[in-house]
Amino acid sequence: MRRFRCFLAAAALAAPAVSVAYPGGTPDFQTDAAPYCAGCHSSRSETALAGAGERAAKELAERKHLAVVLSGQKGYASLTEVDRRMLADQIRALDEASTVTLAAPASLLPGQSFDVRVDVTGGAGPVVGVALVDRDHRWFARPAASAGWHVIAPPKITGPDGQPQTDWIARRPEELDRNLSFVNIEKIASDSSTKSWSKGSVVFTLRAPERPGVYPLAAVFLYGTEKSTVLGYTTNPVGKQEPRGGITGGSGRVLFTPVQRITVK
Repeated sequence: MRRFRCFLAAAALAAPAVSVAYPGGTPDFQTDAAPYCAGCHSSRSETALAGAGERAAKELAERKHLAVVLSGQKGYASLTEVDRRMLADQIRALDEASTVTLAAPASLLPGQSFDVRVDVTGGAGPVVGVALVDRDHRWFARPAASAGWHVIAPPKITGPDGQPQTDWIARRPEELDRNLSFVNIEKIASDSSTKSWSKGSVVFTLRAPERPGVYPLAAVFLYGTEKSTVLGYTTNPVGKQEPRGGITGGSGRVLFTPVQRITVK
């Protein structure tokens, strides 16, 4: 995933209050996750930070990311004004095309096993992240288990080519169980210049809570933007592509589905 980010400990970086990205996803971290870890992603809507006041506006993509592109700050200074505008337009096109949906039953029996399907479109790649959470808020969402849902089997990941993907999740030792509520989808390769958008899906098998009630469930899509266009990345001395805005930029995105409230009765 082009801008799949998480906070790292400030001490480890020897720089306080710095968040950094994992432009290639999380190849070494096979565990549950929540969207607060995407600290230097941008949001497409203030609703993902409801109650945050002025801070919410600062997290919006137009302000946190695209304004930096257009003003030629950071790594964008090497682009001409025309190219910066083109890059911003291509990123906006990717954002408009990038979607996430959640399909789940409206009602269940206590303890019932069932599948939920998350479909994603877009994201720059090469990797995007998908997780099940309990609410559609960047700072308050928790993994789905916090709401009483239990993932009971390894998620079934399908890549853009329609084929199952097992390599990422197989890196987690089998004896630790692979019933995760977060996964990487690999081989994502959207192209903003041709408006070609990758697709992927994840099927999670869950068990409903034992107690009757109404329980929340949502999906979050973590994706990057800049590697969808040749204007959006640079190549470092060892040949690796890096986001033009750097690993502390705002070019990643956090996008939620609406919260689905499922009745257990």
